[in-house]
Amino acid sequence: MWNERYSRPDYVFGTEPNAFLASFGDLFTPGQTALSVADGEGRNSVWLASRGLQVTAFDASEVGLAKAKALAALKGVSVDYWLAAIEDWEWSPDRFDVVVAIFIQFAAPDLRRRIFDGMKRTVKPGGSILMQGYRPEQLAFGTGGPREPDQLYTRALLETAFADFEIIRLVEHDSALQEGPGRRHLGAY
Repeated sequence: MWNERYSRPDYVFGTEPNAFLASFGDLFTPGQTALSVADGEGRNSVWLASRGLQVTAFDASEVGLAKAKALAALKGVSVDYWLAAIEDWEWSPDRFDVVVAIFIQFAAPDLRRRIFDGMKRTVKPGGSILMQGYRPEQLAFGTGGPREPDQLYTRALLETAFADFEIIRLVEHDSALQEGPGRRHLGAY
């Protein structure tokens, strides 16, 4: 599915970083290590690398990774890209200062639990996990994201899943995102 989606000549979600991620720009320090989960065409990993971070990124789409590598070359940055499905990724313990997971909601609850546990395991003590996703209200908008209600995030779900972490910011909002031709709509985040 993702190879087909990314096979168009332009970048589905653009080449600029996700706005939520970019809003945390002051959190990042050159030399930090970062993991970009299910990175797609590379806009977030390339932006992190341009901020001086040592970035590892993975995605299950060969087409997406090829475009990510091309974007990194165009921007003159280096990213350690890996072809891997999210369910097969090795979540090495205490490896990254920052873990970024932007719109990775195409996982049933059991897999999501494994992903969240993996992200918590791979972030270093004192590190950060940054996530953005759709809330159940997104189904009424019908403008993208998963169609399965159990794949959407709720405040209670995230507070429970990350109860062993300090949650610095958890915000629910409806906003219009302008991220490439693939995400130009009002949504519930």
